[in-house]
Amino acid sequence: MSMLNRRTVLTGAAAGVVSATVLGTSPASATGQSIPVEPVTTILPGDARYQEMTVGHNTRWVGTPDTVKVVHDTAQVAAVVQEAVAAGKRIAVRGGGHCYADFVFNPGVKTLIDMTQMDEVYYDSSHNAFVVEAGATLLHAYQALYKGWGVALPGGLCYSVGIGGHIAGGGFGLLSRQYGITVDHLYAVEIVIVEADGTVRIKKATREATDPHRDLWWAHTGGGGGNFGVVTRYFFRSPGAFGSTPADQLMSPPKDVYLSAVSLPWADFDKDKFISLVRHYGDWHERNSTLDSPASALTSLLVMNHRSNGNIGIITQLDASVPNARQLIEDYLVEITSPTGVETAPLAEAVGEQGPLPEFFTPRKLPWLTSVRLLGTNNPALTNPTLRSANKSAYHRKGFTAAQAGSLYNHLTRTDFSNPVANVMLFGYGSKVNTVHADDTASAQRDSVFKALYATQWSTAADDAENTGWLREVYTEVYSTSGGYPVPNAATDGCYVNYPDADITDPAQNTSGVAWTTLYYKDHYPRLQQVKKRYDPMNVFRHAQSIALP
Repeated sequence: MSMLNRRTVLTGAAAGVVSATVLGTSPASATGQSIPVEPVTTILPGDARYQEMTVGHNTRWVGTPDTVKVVHDTAQVAAVVQEAVAAGKRIAVRGGGHCYADFVFNPGVKTLIDMTQMDEVYYDSSHNAFVVEAGATLLHAYQALYKGWGVALPGGLCYSVGIGGHIAGGGFGLLSRQYGITVDHLYAVEIVIVEADGTVRIKKATREATDPHRDLWWAHTGGGGGNFGVVTRYFFRSPGAFGSTPADQLMSPPKDVYLSAVSLPWADFDKDKFISLVRHYGDWHERNSTLDSPASALTSLLVMNHRSNGNIGIITQLDASVPNARQLIEDYLVEITSPTGVETAPLAEAVGEQGPLPEFFTPRKLPWLTSVRLLGTNNPALTNPTLRSANKSAYHRKGFTAAQAGSLYNHLTRTDFSNPVANVMLFGYGSKVNTVHADDTASAQRDSVFKALYATQWSTAADDAENTGWLREVYTEVYSTSGGYPVPNAATDGCYVNYPDADITDPAQNTSGVAWTTLYYKDHYPRLQQVKKRYDPMNVFRHAQSIALP
């Protein structure tokens, strides 16, 4: 390991304490030949911090653990896991706290491991890879990687999402059409596991063909969080990286990007115009999601809020070094909006989770990191302490049919439901993502052209039923010809595991006859089960939609 981090000192006094408890990789090697200064912090019910640390971004889910353990390194994680296993207590892990479902903040969880103090980002010369600890948030990781070495990850927008779950589920973002998804750059994981006899071990699994634990690495390239153990560190090195110079080991983001944000007034839409907009968005992506398209790196979000919001938004980004980049954005906007006859306007109001961006009515060039910070923090939902939400997802190989677009219109213009932040968002996908073979990672969906996120947010429990009811109704109607879910077929390809949907396991809601495991994982589920059997044979790490033992 090439460096010490801010939490370490060059002493060895405490090393033997944990090593006597945890077998396998030594704590010293697991933490980079360093000893943490801070001990594990234990937070109990009654502590002033307990309430804050047992609820996540979605305040529908509140945990009641016996203890919250704030850890600082891998050895501490291992010791906490060993203690919980010995006591028969169910474990969950908190990073950014953004899980859509109740997998973390659940009454059944008795030991909650808080990873937020494990947020270091550094270069590891022994692996020629960048290490991001699992408690880091996306924006922290982006800034540290770019400011330190000029490299990046093609991850998500929301600044406070934790790396831990984002990577394990195959995280993606505005750079994915140009550089692939995050796990396409994942070299290794360090993870705390529990063996059949209850022994806790620290494992490191790499993508090297000769690594005996390669399947454990593979399972973390889209298999989802909370299934196999506690990931403590991710190691990133892009495929094809060469030499030992740090800047050559991971993708470099664009120096500058063009950013565009426009709105379309709902008042100017009728059903036919709306169908035209949705259909043209899909048609454009069907034709421009391979690397031979001049616009293959262009990523655009079509955010269709409920009519009570007043506006539909289109947010678009493109690497400024792409030939004719600004013109490509303008041509794209004309192609999908002009057939509607609706004039674009500045994005002066929030759409979806994105705040106003009126300064970007015409495409504007920004340094890449500036754009990341702007879009990541310009999100009122991320700082709303009353937020309650529900979400569903779909991978689309083809655009919506006219009938499906009509169903979207019907539900987004309902007068018996008028939540202005309820929305359906389409997020460009494909291009570089689709050059990776489906079996190379656990992220099986490798020929889609956009993802759809169906979402609604509200603030009081009294509105739960109204909002979850609307979400179920729009989603079920859109995919009514395939049993209410976007099953793998010529047009759709299942659901995104990082947007967990509580209804997907309910046969009353999912009448498709396709198992939820297939919707998330397609043909990869049996292989993931074998990884589960080998590395978590006691099913210590589990939740409502975790990988089951075979």
